[in-house]
Amino acid sequence: MTTAVASAAVSWTPELELHEPHIDATHREFVDLLNGLHDLVNAEAATQGQLLEALDGLITHTEAHFGMEERWMAAVGFAPENCHSRQHALVLDVLREVRNHVEAGKDLDPVRRLPTELGQWFGFHAEAMDAALVYTMQQTGFDPATGQFARPPQGEAQSGCGSSGCS
Repeated sequence: MTTAVASAAVSWTPELELHEPHIDATHREFVDLLNGLHDLVNAEAATQGQLLEALDGLITHTEAHFGMEERWMAAVGFAPENCHSRQHALVLDVLREVRNHVEAGKDLDPVRRLPTELGQWFGFHAEAMDAALVYTMQQTGFDPATGQFARPPQGEAQSGCGSSGCS
């Protein structure tokens, strides 16, 4: 029995659009890289070198992507240890583990599953946690291009992610 392969790990939908140009552009690039890895792992002739190159590109992008969000979270008053940041750390750990697994020449099951599973995580993460970050940025009038505030944050640092689904 053969199973159909999805045409993409994640599809760009209006729900992923957060209406913050820097985040939306970064998210689109993430989706493109994830879908590129998905296409590669489903190509029968993918080599270990090609997989490592694709994983390296995804890891490099994701480090910069999460780093950008981490700087903005710090600027708008998120506590250093918050659930949004913890999710970022976990995802980077998984990406690095999968890369090490491929480099060691082990089975390809983890890298084959990665694009779809990471795509599913990303949809939730963007719609809940990243949307909460954008909302907080909007509430404080934070301009990510300049780092300036129209209304600087007041009060205690936010230890959650800003989402109602986070405690």
